[in-house]
Amino acid sequence: MDLQACSAPDDGCAPPPFRRLVALFLAVAILAIADLVADSDLSDLPHLVVEAGIVTAAGFGTLLVARELRRMRLAAQRATADALELGLSLQQTSREASRWREQTKELLSGLGQAIDRQFDAWQLTNAEKDVALLLLKGLSHKEVAAARATGEATVRQQARGIYRKAGVEGRHGLAAFFLEDMLTAPTRAPADGDTPPPGAEPGK
Repeated sequence: MDLQACSAPDDGCAPPPFRRLVALFLAVAILAIADLVADSDLSDLPHLVVEAGIVTAAGFGTLLVARELRRMRLAAQRATADALELGLSLQQTSREASRWREQTKELLSGLGQAIDRQFDAWQLTNAEKDVALLLLKGLSHKEVAAARATGEATVRQQARGIYRKAGVEGRHGLAAFFLEDMLTAPTRAPADGDTPPPGAEPGK
């Protein structure tokens, strides 16, 4: 029996080395018992004691190996169950990600168009538009340079030009310009006991 035949944990088979070891212990035990029965003459007591010890050791070894085989089989079953559970979880995550992409496709498309219009309003060059978009995606100057096959110093110079034209302080200001309207805090009706804002009339 090869290892491929024992790949399934529920088929009750064991790896060949362990099966051979069990068979060896059983063979030793059987031969020792047969020899013990054949030499049942109590006149040779030391020899009988030795053979009885061999039978006991072989039986104990067989039990230990069988116990180890059971432990390995249970561990393989648990590993298979964990792998199946992980696979189902990954499939669920993949389906949720696909559903999210479908739901946000129109929103992302509209956001991309709005960013392009703002870049045009800032009169960015094509190179500056590419750099600005990569900066908005979170890439560092070094990563932007690698993506555009240019020098990091050139990217830094283009970034400074982008920030100057956009009227922002830096990368965070550039990102905040586009995220500000998307991250507005939800409004709620004032609860009883809330302090009214300055200038507001009581009861309104």
